[in-house]
Amino acid sequence: MKQGFLPICRQDMKERGWSEADFVYVSGDAYVDHPSFGHAIITRLLEAHGYRVCIIAQPDWRRKESIMEYGKPRLGFLVSAGNMDSMVNHYSVSKKRRKTDAYTPGGVMGKRPDHAAVVYSNLIRQVYKDVPVILGGIEASLRRLAHYDYWSDKLKRSILLDSGADLISYGMGERSILEIAEALDSGIDIKDITYIDGTVCKVKDPGIAYDAVMLPSYEELLADKLNYARSFYTQYCNTDPFSGKRLVEPYSDHLYVVQNPAAKPLSQSEMDQVYSLPYMRTYHPSYEKEGGVPAIQEIRFSLVSNRGCFGGCSFCALTFHQGRILQTRSHESLLKEAEAFTKEKDFKGYIHDVGGPTANFRQPSCQKQMEKGVCPTKQCLFPKPCRNLRADHRDYIKLLRKLRELPGVKKVFIRSGIRFDYVMADPDDSFLWELCRHHVSGQLKVAPEHVSDAVLSKMGKPEHKVYQAFADKYRSINQKIGKDQYLVPYLMSSHPGSTLKEAIKLAEYLRDLGYMPEQVQDFYPTPSTISTCMYYTGVDPRDMKPVYVPKSPHEKAMQRALIQYRRPENYDLVLEALKKGGRMDLVGYGRNCLIRPKKEQGEKGKQKRTGRKKTIRHVHKKSRNN
Repeated sequence: MKQGFLPICRQDMKERGWSEADFVYVSGDAYVDHPSFGHAIITRLLEAHGYRVCIIAQPDWRRKESIMEYGKPRLGFLVSAGNMDSMVNHYSVSKKRRKTDAYTPGGVMGKRPDHAAVVYSNLIRQVYKDVPVILGGIEASLRRLAHYDYWSDKLKRSILLDSGADLISYGMGERSILEIAEALDSGIDIKDITYIDGTVCKVKDPGIAYDAVMLPSYEELLADKLNYARSFYTQYCNTDPFSGKRLVEPYSDHLYVVQNPAAKPLSQSEMDQVYSLPYMRTYHPSYEKEGGVPAIQEIRFSLVSNRGCFGGCSFCALTFHQGRILQTRSHESLLKEAEAFTKEKDFKGYIHDVGGPTANFRQPSCQKQMEKGVCPTKQCLFPKPCRNLRADHRDYIKLLRKLRELPGVKKVFIRSGIRFDYVMADPDDSFLWELCRHHVSGQLKVAPEHVSDAVLSKMGKPEHKVYQAFADKYRSINQKIGKDQYLVPYLMSSHPGSTLKEAIKLAEYLRDLGYMPEQVQDFYPTPSTISTCMYYTGVDPRDMKPVYVPKSPHEKAMQRALIQYRRPENYDLVLEALKKGGRMDLVGYGRNCLIRPKKEQGEKGKQKRTGRKKTIRHVHKKSRNN
């Protein structure tokens, strides 16, 4: 295995003595050879198994020549839109074009197309009619069956059909990509590779999909949104690699899309092996003249300690992509990577993060999961922690202590999210004490998302009183250790289930805290989440009961403005929301009022202050009374 970056042009390939590539990997991201990037893991893994892999990063999709750099690969093209869904990368929730792209040299926007996986795959098909094309990455993974597309407001077919690709490797693709490569290398036709776990294929005869569940046809989904809700929940209940069934989605009498069960999770030794591959751990040097790739800054000195999440938030796509079974790296693997940090000239002694989708998960939620899988219709933490849940932070504490003791390490931060309900489920408070003493930089960001239990139940989040208990305990511990550290809540507006009444309740809560968030996330209906299914169908697929969905841009703007009601530019929206919500009692001069009457606005429309300070410090001083 040759040390150095993989080939990014024909000259690089020739210098390795290759006449052709086995695989050409086409990516919507710039080439960053770091294990936080999917293209780095897949290409390095293939390289480790003897395959010759070349990279085409951010090809010009308007020119066929851009994917002809190496000629026709021996085994196939691998196509990914990148680390982010290309539509989320390009557009805000209000569908406005974003100005920068952190995965592109210099942060320049516009170096990849919308729906990049579809566009790249069709471009390849125009040039190479018979070469195998395998889609991967989060964009393909979350669109593997019929799905609601927020940006066009339509139900779309499986991405496998619109792209013209042959196969999808969904989820975390280490196992499936090696099996695909081995099958192609042995001479099996791509059309006959219909049996690999973690893949989606298209067939003419559904009979080859043994022990399968037949989903409603695409035509039936278009005819009735309730059919889609039922189909989606069937998919949701079959994401587990141990208990999940094979799914078949009909498109005609001679065209069926088949989703095989998810690939089995990696063992700890397999995870260690994946992260020990010879990554260069930075972007390709050819990007230096453009200012480098901004995304490297957040992850360069961060450690990925786990993958998967049993948190089960309705608005999160992790269930469909990484799955609910926790997979972890060993202490030895993580310490070795951290030691490598200390030898880099740019390392200042600060490890930015030790985590994953949820930082404080370091083991499966219960013992049975690695043999029988997760419960298909039950959550581990919602609505309350399962009685079989093992809430235990001891291994994570040991890991953090070892990292802190490494020579050259000054501080170890935890910046990926922690599940406060999991912390509260642990009868031992040692982790929270450890967190406050060593791993918080002035403020800890957590995600209660809302205060209304009605909305939280649709989000798959715990009751608000759980967050309050956590906030009180966090404040108490910081007082006892003499630290001035604050809790900053992430909040979401306009989630299904949130009426103006719930949005006003959230504003009142923030009023009582004396805190206005700098950032608010509007609910973003991305493919393959329960929340997006609610948004599209108007029902909760778990029980098929109707759900109120704020859809109009104006109502969403009102809900968002309520969370930031002190901003002068939000005054008219807040006033309108309070009128519509029948809460004009919140307009006036009393301490409980959100805004003053219109006539009290300044000459430039600036709202007069009510005497409350807008500081993070105020959050926890006020929270003592709640």
